[in-house]
Amino acid sequence: MEQRINVQTATPFTLSRNLTTIEAARFLNLKPATLGQWRWNGRGPRFVKIGRSCRYRLADLEAFLEERVFSSTTEAGGRAA
Repeated sequence: MEQRINVQTATPFTLSRNLTTIEAARFLNLKPATLGQWRWNGRGPRFVKIGRSCRYRLADLEAFLEERVFSSTTEAGGRAA
């Protein structure tokens, strides 16, 4: 069953599941240039290439965040990005 979204109360992130770099950066509270660097280095969230455009699936951004949940700085170790 398809989920219906109330357009008047929806956030921009619920309206589209394929976010631009700017939208994805806003979602992650980062600069778009950071995502560009991470794409180039292969260390950021997964992305989709459509022609010359990069799009981020909301599920991939949420998975990226979930992989970075820790209970302490010791647990996180030296992991970055």
